[in-house]
Formats: sequence, structure tokens, C-alpha cells
Amino acid sequence: MRQYQSRETKETKKELNKIICNRCGKEIPVGAVPSEGVFSVDYKWGYPSEKDGQRHRFDLCEECYDSLLASFKIPAETAEE
Repeated sequence: MRQYQSRETKETKKELNKIICNRCGKEIPVGAVPSEGVFSVDYKWGYPSEKDGQRHRFDLCEECYDSLLASFKIPAETAEE
């Protein structure tokens, strides 16, 4: 979950203030960049899903992401970049 703060300029702008892990609630401060790794999802479901037309957005801290990956029966593919 992302929290924004309004910034008063000629045009009011929203600045990302902090990211909250949707799973555990951990707050991740944001300066120029998040203070730690964050896994962000922004997915729009389509036909034939029962969620057709819904958009789901969430953020996970690295610990919760690791926990999610550990629950997979088939491991995620990883590569060094």
C-alpha cells in the first residue's frame, strides 16, 4: 500500500511518503527511493476470470516476498542481472 503526501507548489503534486507491506503492515520509509526492496504488483484481471475488470495493487516487503516464494510448489525462476 502506498501513502502519498500533497506537496504545495504551483501545481499540487502527490509525493510518495511511505510504502506499507500489505501482508505484515511493516512501514518502509521512502526518500528518493524506498529504504529497502519492495515487491509491487499492479494487475488488471481480464476475461474469463471472476475478477474480470478489477485492478489489484499491493506491495510486499522483502521478508513477506521471501515467505510467499517459499510457499510455491514449483520454484520461481531466478537469474542474476
